[in-house]
Amino acid sequence: MADSTAITANAIPATDREDHGVWGFSRAQFGALGVMVVFLAVAPFLLYPVFLMKLLCFALFACAFNLLIGYVGLLSFGHAAYFGMGGYLAGYAAKAWGLTPEISIIIGGATAAALGAVAGWVAIRRQGIYFAMITLALAQMIYFFCVQAPFTGGEDGIQAIPRGRLLGFLPLDRDLTLYWVVAGIFLLGFLMIHRIIHSPYGMVLKSIRENEPRAISLGYRTDDYKLLAFVLSAGLAGVAGATKSIVFGIATLTDVHWSMSGEVVLMTLVGGLGTVFGPVVGAAVIVTMQNYLAELGAWVTVIQGVIFVICVLAFRRGIVGEIANLLKVKL
Repeated sequence: MADSTAITANAIPATDREDHGVWGFSRAQFGALGVMVVFLAVAPFLLYPVFLMKLLCFALFACAFNLLIGYVGLLSFGHAAYFGMGGYLAGYAAKAWGLTPEISIIIGGATAAALGAVAGWVAIRRQGIYFAMITLALAQMIYFFCVQAPFTGGEDGIQAIPRGRLLGFLPLDRDLTLYWVVAGIFLLGFLMIHRIIHSPYGMVLKSIRENEPRAISLGYRTDDYKLLAFVLSAGLAGVAGATKSIVFGIATLTDVHWSMSGEVVLMTLVGGLGTVFGPVVGAAVIVTMQNYLAELGAWVTVIQGVIFVICVLAFRRGIVGEIANLLKVKL
């Protein structure tokens, strides 16, 4: 049998074999990363920090979702369950147990990862629409659990969640202070996802997305790879939800509702499915639209639907995907 390096090379789609520059980023990606870091450093002095923190939480959520659908080819309609449960557990840990925010966020992410392990073990046995429907059904079970469970507060949610002190000594009461913490969490999550994508493990995920039977024939236990990707995606979604609950001081049923799963699908498709920076841009577009068009009420949903239809018909690669195609680079 050929060694693992040769097998991996054979399993990788030809379009994904490329030389990377600094830290695994191509030149175009490294330039985009620089622009993003500069934006994160300057933005809080120009825009409302709470709005930016919401944007970053959803950007991390979209990136986590994109890891699953964009690089494994698995469409989950239940990611709101991990996002919302991460928020609930982090909020409860911070309020009822008095834990520090970083520990609360870790608990939220770990809980979401554990749920992802169970749901993924059940769902990955099926493919296509059957996989999507199973994830939706399991997410609805979690939603109804949250409606009935005493610790979630039912329809009132968990309110007055304290921001606490980072590492036990840095107070996060000021929005600007908390913003830097949230920006750091987002960057760590983003870089982790990038590293996963460009690791040998990530190359195998791409080969499964392109041709799973061939990956199996090369000796890979594809179900194990898909399950781990599902757990990683769910855990990062939980971290995003946990961070959001600390920022806003509340965890509600909205975050575990099926419509939240629809929103993250929309963010990913608008930004660019299977691109590193696409989900970030997509989240920025959708969150900005919701924030500045909020006074239009239900019309915001209509406008989002119109944008979704336009993207599907005219910009099938998404915003970042179309830009990358135009410039002949990978983003």
